[in-house]
Amino acid sequence: MINESSPFPDNEIISFYDCTGMPIFYLHSDGESFYHYDGTPLAYLYNNEYMVSYSGQYLGWLYNGSIIDYKNGAYVFFTAYSSGGPSRPSRKSRPSRLSRKSRPAKLIRNSRPSRPSRQTRWSERSNMSFFSS
Repeated sequence: MINESSPFPDNEIISFYDCTGMPIFYLHSDGESFYHYDGTPLAYLYNNEYMVSYSGQYLGWLYNGSIIDYKNGAYVFFTAYSSGGPSRPSRKSRPSRLSRKSRPAKLIRNSRPSRPSRQTRWSERSNMSFFSS
């Protein structure tokens, strides 16, 4: 059941897809940890809204079930729960999830940057490059 404190149903694994419909990573059923399908921890959800890297960098924010890029305000990833934004391709099948690796320690979060104006287009970083500085 979706509630006010979480943008997604409780205890459900949520897949995130890129602008081509490829599944790139997922939000673990804990509602906080993002993992690549190979088990690598990528980031975490802060305040049920912000995607933050373990190094403390704000990467994006959740908006209507999608991730918006802090660098340019464009849509980066979508879910089955996304609404609005640019047209979404058909979702391709998800790969098997491998065993999750240990999450690194969360470093002190950087100051949250100002949100750029939301763009109704796909970010050129709608792939794993999104997680690189």
